[in-house]
Amino acid sequence: MTTQRGGGRARVVAIAAGVAALLLLAHFLDARAWLVSALEWIRGLGPWAPVVFCALYVVACVLLLPGSVLSVGAGAVFGLVKGIAVVSISATLGATAAFLVGRYVARGWVERTIAADSRFQAIDAAVAREGGKIVALLRLSPVVPFNLLNYAFGVTRVRLRDYVLASWAGMLPGVVLYVYLGSLAGDLASGVATGRTRTAAEWAFYAVGLLATVAVTIYVARVARAALAKRVPL
Repeated sequence: MTTQRGGGRARVVAIAAGVAALLLLAHFLDARAWLVSALEWIRGLGPWAPVVFCALYVVACVLLLPGSVLSVGAGAVFGLVKGIAVVSISATLGATAAFLVGRYVARGWVERTIAADSRFQAIDAAVAREGGKIVALLRLSPVVPFNLLNYAFGVTRVRLRDYVLASWAGMLPGVVLYVYLGSLAGDLASGVATGRTRTAAEWAFYAVGLLATVAVTIYVARVARAALAKRVPL
């Protein structure tokens, strides 16, 4: 039994060391440029593009890479409606993967990383009281970086089911905004490539849609921040 426990601990240490090595590699490489190149490659994969994109997004979340680049890129690659669906699923799976790594594989590293930050102590106490509601509010009003928050939630007492559902709902407004920006850029780029000139009505539609999307996102974030301030003294 002692040998099995020792072997289990050794495997956990080895996995944690591997995760740390990958994080260092991602830090020293130009991660943002790499993600942009990956999006260009995904564009030509046809039916497999959403699957590969989802896998890339999960890896990005685990490695603390900027998911916003992928979210905007999905709008250009997949369009608005399909892009929202693909990014919403991908971001939720990525957040869940990082959560599980933080809870079961790299718990010690996460605890040491956040130990000196009083915000995480407040978050832990609030999550213990209200669970998924705090997760959703923090997703809507991100006072802590998204990728690090995924790991931090892993060492709180929130249940996995509540975490997944609250993360999906709380990330949705941001997903819509980023994907819309990407789809708008994609539409404009395709117009330039084909030599087609946009009409005044089309430009007005783009402007109104962008302003409405930004306004709703900001409003939701402010409401969430006000509700969060009553629960978590950040």
